[in-house]
Amino acid sequence: MSKNLFLLLLLSISIQINAQKKQEEPAKWDVNNPHKDWKYNSFKLNTNEGTWMNLDVSPDGQTIVFDLLGDIYKMPITGGKATILRAGMAYEVQPKFSPNGKYISFTSDAEGGDNIWVMTADGKDAKSITKESFTLLNNAVWTPDGMSLVARKHFTSERSLGAGEMWQYPLSGAAGLQLTKRKNDQQDVNDPSISSDGKHLYYAEDVYPGGFFQYNKDPNNQIYAINQYNFETGEITRITGGPGGAARPVISKDGKFLAFVKRIRTKSVLYVHELETGKEWPIYDNLSKDQSEAWAIFGVYPYFSWTPDDKDILIWAQGKINKINIESRQITNIPFEVNQEIKLAKTHHVKRTVFEEEFTSKMIKDVQTSADEKTMIFTSLGHIYSKELPDGTPKRITTLTDFEAEPSFSADGKSILFVTWNDENLGAIYSINLDGSGLEKIIKEKGIYRTPAYNNRGSKITYLKESGNGDQGFDYTKKTGIYIADVDGSNAKMVSENGEFPAFSADDKRIFFQTGGSFFGGLTKNLKSIDLNGKDERSHFSSKLANRLVPSKDNKWIAFIHLHKLFVAPFVLNGSEINVDQNTKSFNVESLSKNAGINLHWANSNKVFWTLGDAYFSKSIIDNTTDPFAKTNLAADDSAGIKINLKSKSDVPEGRIAFKNARIITMNGNEIIEDGTIIINRNKIEKIGETSAITIPSDAKVYDMNGKTIMPGMVDVHAHVGAFRNGLSTQKHWQFYANLAFGVTTSHDPSVNTAAAFTLEELQRSGQLVGPRMFSTGFILYGAEGDFKAVVNNLDDARFAIARTKAFGAKSIKSYNQPRREQRQQIMQAARELGVNVVPEGGSSFYANMSMIFDGHTGIEHNIPVNPVYKDVLSLWKNSKTGYTPTLIVNYGGMNGEFEWYQKSNVWENKTLLKYTPRYVIDTRARHRTMVPEEEYKNGHVLTSETVTALANEGVKVNLGAHGQLQGLGAHWELWMLQQGGMSNHEALKAATINGANYLGTADEIGSLEKGKLADLIIMDKNPLEDIQNSNSIIYTMVNGRLYDIDTMNEIGNYDTKRSKFYFEMDGSNQGVPFNANTNSFTTPTCSCHN
Repeated sequence: MSKNLFLLLLLSISIQINAQKKQEEPAKWDVNNPHKDWKYNSFKLNTNEGTWMNLDVSPDGQTIVFDLLGDIYKMPITGGKATILRAGMAYEVQPKFSPNGKYISFTSDAEGGDNIWVMTADGKDAKSITKESFTLLNNAVWTPDGMSLVARKHFTSERSLGAGEMWQYPLSGAAGLQLTKRKNDQQDVNDPSISSDGKHLYYAEDVYPGGFFQYNKDPNNQIYAINQYNFETGEITRITGGPGGAARPVISKDGKFLAFVKRIRTKSVLYVHELETGKEWPIYDNLSKDQSEAWAIFGVYPYFSWTPDDKDILIWAQGKINKINIESRQITNIPFEVNQEIKLAKTHHVKRTVFEEEFTSKMIKDVQTSADEKTMIFTSLGHIYSKELPDGTPKRITTLTDFEAEPSFSADGKSILFVTWNDENLGAIYSINLDGSGLEKIIKEKGIYRTPAYNNRGSKITYLKESGNGDQGFDYTKKTGIYIADVDGSNAKMVSENGEFPAFSADDKRIFFQTGGSFFGGLTKNLKSIDLNGKDERSHFSSKLANRLVPSKDNKWIAFIHLHKLFVAPFVLNGSEINVDQNTKSFNVESLSKNAGINLHWANSNKVFWTLGDAYFSKSIIDNTTDPFAKTNLAADDSAGIKINLKSKSDVPEGRIAFKNARIITMNGNEIIEDGTIIINRNKIEKIGETSAITIPSDAKVYDMNGKTIMPGMVDVHAHVGAFRNGLSTQKHWQFYANLAFGVTTSHDPSVNTAAAFTLEELQRSGQLVGPRMFSTGFILYGAEGDFKAVVNNLDDARFAIARTKAFGAKSIKSYNQPRREQRQQIMQAARELGVNVVPEGGSSFYANMSMIFDGHTGIEHNIPVNPVYKDVLSLWKNSKTGYTPTLIVNYGGMNGEFEWYQKSNVWENKTLLKYTPRYVIDTRARHRTMVPEEEYKNGHVLTSETVTALANEGVKVNLGAHGQLQGLGAHWELWMLQQGGMSNHEALKAATINGANYLGTADEIGSLEKGKLADLIIMDKNPLEDIQNSNSIIYTMVNGRLYDIDTMNEIGNYDTKRSKFYFEMDGSNQGVPFNANTNSFTTPTCSCHN
């Protein structure tokens, strides 16, 4: 072979290898072109008004630059047709001219995170100046020398949106220089402005008392104040504030005056402050509503500008650009016109099946494997089961009617410990043989007991006695902590007041336990041990953001879950606390699976086990810790998993029920049957129509509903139904009963503990819990700090996060404040691939909300904080199919809607509420009432509701979400508040029924009353079409064909099933309604309201 030919061959091979490497490397995510599979729509935006527009005037006073719907435009200062400078999917805002007018800075998420960019004044050569990926930036202003930009840097903490600091970014550098330091994790600084002499930076600081998350603050007090930062000394001086606060300072060119925004009662007012004298006065009182009451990470008000001669201020207000003369205060409108093609992703939406005759349980909990690996035991559907491995059919171990949980094997695998729960008799610990014989109650004293375990010799047990809670009550919950006892339950003694998941050490001389909780626990977990006398406590491991720390039976290994991922490592004992997580380098930490998992446990010391949904996995351990050349301690047996395959019949009642002579609001379009009959056969609507046209079968239980109104059960798509506590399930979930009693027949909870929520869902579906149909997202895909957060840095991360929730049955996920745009887009792509809906929360960030619509999210949860909106936003939302669940009850940026109903009615006297809700919940919320003038509500949730109506009039589908503020009753408040904004009664009722069903992908089976659909309905004494508040005149609720009398929540119809007592109704409870000593019973006061 010639030399040249050989070199040619090498070059060819090199090219092929490089090409292969490029092919293997994932392409860099492009926010403007997110994924090849995305489909798009476009529309022509023609508008002369805009929403929340930042603007700036060029140094020569000839040009205005402004943002609108995430694009940047310029036009002559006299107004006219705007020229586009930056367009695309990236959301770009807050343009600012450089001092020499050659460049424009702006905030852009084009590279994922919000960073500061610059471009030439004609829109060319755009580049990012900052490169932040987590501490993101916005609100940049130029230093007068044009050499630096000062911007607000955002710091995310444990609770959603966090705090800000001022940072300086020289154009020549790669990192910023800190100017101010945040005082806590929740209070912001924002709205920078620099004097023309470069000596001072002015900015707004949140000085509201508390320093913690609040949906809204009182704008009549001081929320923001304006500070001055001295660039020479670093000294900070307070300039102005006081009642109504002060924000968005903009310094005049001559440095004499500071214009700013102040709240005067319900008006946002533009003020001028004279720096030399401190005199200040209002010059314009018709600004749009500012965002001082909620989070305002992009500024309390859009940026505005002085003209170069300081004679005028140009500011956005009421959808327009206005020029205000400082001397005369004359207002001149500067007209603009935008004609632009807008591209947005097609909205993602998937359907889900509501009812199946049989379902497979996916919420498998408390899994344990016998030492011989022949049997697994677990909890599901309220009871404990065993399964012979690998292919046995799961079978119940006991015949108890109490709920059972947390089974644990003896060392020989022949006996099992487990706990029980009964709403009246409370909890106990039992032992039983694996074959179901020998059942014995060994801990008989009432209490809430958890996670019992044998020692290795079979002579003792350990267990946790748990504190009380709002589901199980608070009786018999003294002296809580970790106990040990003889195997028959005698000689019990506490060894630790703290910790959970107790387990004996290999030599039975110590008890291991975990502190910090598990999921939704503290940020740091510790694995500790203590001797059998409760002495000599030692901390062996700590792990920030871990969920579980599980030592092996021989205490030579530790398996752990860290941010939902599974790992194993050697158990190193050296007398000190050792930090362990997935990044530990001190010893070999190895991943057990590319997928998530729960129920991490050991059967022996050679194999670790876990589950995900209804799949069961294991991994063998090879002890190579003494081999310096070994690279792994894991065997190569990558198991595909075993299906647990526990099947259950869905609950279906027997018989027919007919309701005749009723007004029926079907929610099938605008159909109303004034004299109608509806026949239910088992759990479905068999017939519906005019009474005269329907023959009622002879075997039907008939109810004459003359004068009554029937409509579909309410669908609450943003409910919180008490699914944060992953403890023992109660036999009656009071939150479920309260919702049913108020007519809510479907609840979708978008923020839960995964195990708690899907347990409730399956218990309801199987008929073991009475309640509304339950759907949930599982753990939110949280972008802030927490042991349950979702770390999303690429598409595979997003797939992992969604797959772990879908495994338990989720058909929707909640993307919650993922800080970077490409993270949210990656979640969207993974959701498209895996077939789940995405219901995100923008957390009071208007720009995040808008970008979610551009990216095709299924809906927006919680209200957008800017109200009203104008043609740009109306046109965008109209041309998408993104739904809107405004949760007016916890309105962002104004009074929470719920406060109006506390103020205007005696909620603590509501008969239905008192029957199904603990008194402490009602009294603490309702009796010491916030009293505000009506205009505060008009400027709060009613203003938001008016925007909701404007969107609905454009075709946006609005849904009801009551946020769990007061279970059941809150859904009616939310309904009424939707109507307050201008919706007709009928349209508001659709938002509470069929719209929500469509949003959840369930409208083929629920949400309207039509033949063949599931029988979810409510019967009202009065007509809500006449008065929307008649929605709360419910006398009967039917869910899945089962009929309940709301006075008692006893099942009626073809059944006569009495409801047992809640813990707060029991004799001696202090959580019921006021005690009547004369009758020795709990009595309900006379109700003076109908709310």
